[in-house]
Amino acid sequence: MNKIAQNQIYNVNCIDGMKLLPQSKIDLIVTDPPFAIDFKATKQNYNRTASRVMQGYNEIKQKDYYDFSVKWMEQAFRILKESGSMYVFSGWNNLKDILSALDDVGFVTINHIIWKYQFGVVTKTKFVTSHYHCVYVCKNPKKRKFYPFVRFGKNQKTSEGRSLHYKDKEDVWDIKREYWTGDQKTPTKLPAEVIKKILQYSSKEGDLVCDPFLGSGQVAVVSKQINRNYLGFEIVKKYHDFAKKRLEQNLYRLKA
Repeated sequence: MNKIAQNQIYNVNCIDGMKLLPQSKIDLIVTDPPFAIDFKATKQNYNRTASRVMQGYNEIKQKDYYDFSVKWMEQAFRILKESGSMYVFSGWNNLKDILSALDDVGFVTINHIIWKYQFGVVTKTKFVTSHYHCVYVCKNPKKRKFYPFVRFGKNQKTSEGRSLHYKDKEDVWDIKREYWTGDQKTPTKLPAEVIKKILQYSSKEGDLVCDPFLGSGQVAVVSKQINRNYLGFEIVKKYHDFAKKRLEQNLYRLKA
């Protein structure tokens, strides 16, 4: 492979894949990197049927997480346009490495978003974790694109008279996880609603959206649904093939 084309996904290491892209090619990067928390993809996580959860999750050792983050972020910074943005999802466990790497590579932080979902793992000795972090950064804050009224008009109100666009742009997002009961799935995935919200605020139709850690293909699938161009890399062949099938068949969910 010596050339990368848009509206394609590739079964390669994202660092190698991004190196083949020209500088300042991408309008928006949205990604959820590996956890580095000794995650077991074959377990019946969150009461899911293990036979329907695809195996092969590629984990990073915790001691290597900062260096790993810097390496892929350096390439992300290089391929991102001056007007572009990046959203990086992270659990709390390795958030310090994500934040340090973003700063050290040269990204400018715009917002720290909290995604609040409907359940976490039950605990007895500590508080339940039922949120996820999303760090919204850019390359050049003076040129960064953002579309503040794309989802709600300036004067739209809730039934209580509150500004809808203000409410939608608050930095805590209460969005439910998706249940894919009876369908094929990867161990983790972001809800389409979360991805769509990011795409609408930070891109326009025809923009090129990249996900270096594609997983089940959520970012590419939602990008295609709302007329963005997409590009993605996924090192696990089973996940890549699953995402490719979803894209080729224009199906959001695939039966097990």
